[in-house]
Amino acid sequence: MDAPVTARPLVMLTLGTLALTVACSLLYGMPFLVPTFRAQGVSLSGAGALAAAPSLGLVATLILWGGFADRYGERLAMWLGLGLTGLAGLVAAASHTLPARAAALALVGAAGASVNSASGRLIMGWFPQERRGVAMGVRQMGQPLGVAVAALVLPPLAHRYGVSVALIAPSVLCLLVTLALLLFAVDPPRHAPVQTGVRPASPYRDSAALWRVHAASALLVVPQFATATFAAEYLVAQRHWDPAGAGRILAAVAVLGATGRLVAGRWSDRVGNRLGPMRQIAVVSMCCMLAVAATAWAGSVLVILALAAASIVSVTDNGLGFTATAEFAGPFWAGRALGTQNTAQNLAAFGTGPLVGALAAAHGYGLAFAICAVFPLVGAAITPVTAERRRLGLLRARTG
Repeated sequence: MDAPVTARPLVMLTLGTLALTVACSLLYGMPFLVPTFRAQGVSLSGAGALAAAPSLGLVATLILWGGFADRYGERLAMWLGLGLTGLAGLVAAASHTLPARAAALALVGAAGASVNSASGRLIMGWFPQERRGVAMGVRQMGQPLGVAVAALVLPPLAHRYGVSVALIAPSVLCLLVTLALLLFAVDPPRHAPVQTGVRPASPYRDSAALWRVHAASALLVVPQFATATFAAEYLVAQRHWDPAGAGRILAAVAVLGATGRLVAGRWSDRVGNRLGPMRQIAVVSMCCMLAVAATAWAGSVLVILALAAASIVSVTDNGLGFTATAEFAGPFWAGRALGTQNTAQNLAAFGTGPLVGALAAAHGYGLAFAICAVFPLVGAAITPVTAERRRLGLLRARTG
């Protein structure tokens, strides 16, 4: 029996968030295996590149999956892609050389891109504009929650049973959620697949605002992935923490980051725009990264608090950029626009691991984190706050 209409949006929100959570536990869980890779003799920059391998797959297919969801619907894109993600994860678990494992992890990213594009489109379709900030904030909680799952599960499994067994757990979760999507996911009626009729013109033709949202969001993920990729390695190698203990602390930080995304979404609903709060968060993120750099240089124990603050703040803007992207693009282009948004972010993520790893190895973590502070500063400067206000003013004039 179909769920009541009033309950269905909440069901779709739950499914979308759950799918993103389990996908991200595999897509973004590799940094928690960096200490294990290092113990196996992999260089710091090489371990950073291996941790970023899923991002390489993501950037190759995000726009394609977005177009697939625009054409054939979110449900098909999500269950097909998440199922392939789980299978690719099992292949990575069965691989016994670093090149083979890196290739399989890139396939994990290529398949998991479906969830990044389609789950956002699914939720945008089921919630009205005045509730989208919170809804997308909940959905975007999936990424840090997935990181929290990985932080809790992967280090102890890798320590006790090896990397292969550690990779099996999130892969199986992906396959289980695939079954739930097959049984319960429903495409939003307003965004049914377009089979006939004229598609509206590309939202990229007449305005640079959407490109600026993509660019700003990409710059803002640099601190996020710098801390996510190297926090565990820093705590183990520089502060001499136990890997499992570091994972537990970072899991708690990830949960707080997930909550921050929800708070940011609620904030944007209350003020009636997404990019004003996003710019303010960018400035705070810059300050947090400078604090990490300063305390790392000084060798102060306060670096732990600075890392926690930077890890939390740097993830809170993500849902705002996604919501603004979908609203600028409109329903017929939302899938591809969200794919483009995530492509830009994952290009930045893929470059962050090797860059920060090389800088840290050559000059220390203090300089590496200080350089990361520049990116949110530039992101704040190019965020198109005025263009969004102008668009919302025109929208209110048409409807009021």
